[in-house]
Amino acid sequence: MARFSLVGDVSSDDLAAVRPVLTGIFGHEAVTETHDGLHVEGVMDGADARDVNRRLLSALRRAGKRTRLRAEWTGSGRIVRFFDYVPKSTRDIP
Repeated sequence: MARFSLVGDVSSDDLAAVRPVLTGIFGHEAVTETHDGLHVEGVMDGADARDVNRRLLSALRRAGKRTRLRAEWTGSGRIVRFFDYVPKSTRDIP
């Protein structure tokens, strides 16, 4: 298991249902409201960036079906960016 840091933005048709999921995982101080959704910064443990991203987005979608996640996960010497379940870029940390 590795530790991954998240910086991400969540948008949903039902933010009231999604917010408790985020605060349950990351804590109240990690979630802030933005003009188009929620911004979250936190830490999760998992096998790899794809694993933690999938677990987070699956939990969010159980609460709100039309939820989108733009995430940047940093860990294991890499930064991986995702839009929903799809990895968009990967780069090594210098």
